[in-house]
Amino acid sequence: MSGHSFAHNEQRALKFSLYGVMMFVVLAIGFAVLTKSDAILFDGIFSLIAFCTALLTLKVAHLAERPDDDQFHFGYTAMEPTLNLFKSLIIIVACVFALVGAVNRLLAGGNPAAYGMAVVYGIVATSGCFTISWLMYRSSQDYRSDLVRVEAKTWLIDGLLSGSVMLGFIAAWWLEGSQWARLAPLVDPVLLIAVVLLALPIPTKIMFDSLKEVVAMAPPEHVLNEIESRLLQTLREVKTEHVELRVSKRGRVTYLLVHVVVAEDFRVTEISELDSIRKACELGMKAWNPRILVDMLFIRDKKLAG
Repeated sequence: MSGHSFAHNEQRALKFSLYGVMMFVVLAIGFAVLTKSDAILFDGIFSLIAFCTALLTLKVAHLAERPDDDQFHFGYTAMEPTLNLFKSLIIIVACVFALVGAVNRLLAGGNPAAYGMAVVYGIVATSGCFTISWLMYRSSQDYRSDLVRVEAKTWLIDGLLSGSVMLGFIAAWWLEGSQWARLAPLVDPVLLIAVVLLALPIPTKIMFDSLKEVVAMAPPEHVLNEIESRLLQTLREVKTEHVELRVSKRGRVTYLLVHVVVAEDFRVTEISELDSIRKACELGMKAWNPRILVDMLFIRDKKLAG
């Protein structure tokens, strides 16, 4: 996929997410007024947060496609993990806020609401969020976009929160007409607490993954092993004693710094031969992942490989 095609498809996926968020903000706030439900109001606040971060995501996605310049010598891709870190922290804060609010509401005796209307909202919001999350996940797999992948997880969390509202109000609606009617107001905060606790690991993982990229940590070992295996395959015709590989993933781009320690009988007559080796290696790696950049050095002294 060309860079222009990638950028166009990624922008289209992110704009689709943005329009979806706008729709759900209006839906949640409208139903919160009708039902007088704090849980639905929080769901709307979460969608509003997602709307604000989606605007930032579109801007960063555009910047990440720009080439390097005098200010950013390695391009703008480092902004992607920084944004994902920021978004995950906001989601964590929102979840903690919901958790504290739900506990306080539970201790205060719960929150009676218009359960029938709330169930309607829960069905529409839950099905909508999971559908968009699935579509965004498919797009992130097709385009290898971390920004779209995080959007998919954000929609998943929103779907879980909406699902908790739906299940809570279905239970409360049933309890309201039973002999346990006094328990109906307690159902919503209890389920909201449970779902927030289940959802928190998702933004927490995004936070730690993004932090690793921000501080330029190496990718997981299984990723390194696959990259090294493919790299060595592209160098199989070159007489080498050792290949030292360093990997740094910054947003959508994976950088490979390769020190090729050539064998004693390795010979070239022109520098262009080394260029050809590097080009063949980069083409082979890009066939696997188009967002890989390779910087390759040929040396004889192994100590220089570090």
